[in-house]
Amino acid sequence: MHEADRRVVIVAAHARNRVIGRGGEIPWHLPEDFAHFKAETLGHTLVMGRATWDSIGRPLPGRSTVVVTRDPQWSPGQYGDQVQVAHSVPEALALADQLPGDTVIAGGGQIYAETLDRATHMVLTEVHLSPEGDAFFPEVDLSQWREVRRVSREDLDWVWWERNGLDAHG
Repeated sequence: MHEADRRVVIVAAHARNRVIGRGGEIPWHLPEDFAHFKAETLGHTLVMGRATWDSIGRPLPGRSTVVVTRDPQWSPGQYGDQVQVAHSVPEALALADQLPGDTVIAGGGQIYAETLDRATHMVLTEVHLSPEGDAFFPEVDLSQWREVRRVSREDLDWVWWERNGLDAHG
């Protein structure tokens, strides 16, 4: 797929206060959102930071994985044949361009912040909580985006965004 045709999709769940994590874990338990994440990411390539990788602990089935780390010695251990390692976000995006499906940005906060300007789409879970946390989703200038779909549940809203200016094929 030509890079210009490839979607870069940020997939994230964040609380009202933009919290996405605390102590390397998600500070809520919403099984239906895990199912939503799986449905949105199957067949695609996940780009994530090393701390996000550590919190998951393994490659997710049906998806390619690129882990971003500044540590030149870091290795995914027993999963080395299933995981690509990049030492910068641009390197990770270049690797992802060679792998199947869309490039899905899967966290954490620093990776979201560094890829926001490259994203063409966002699939955000708005969690109806305001927990304490130490990892945050970046501020987004929503004037650059249009909401294309919203599904509301008791505990959350799933919201699909598309960057303004994309043609119908974007």
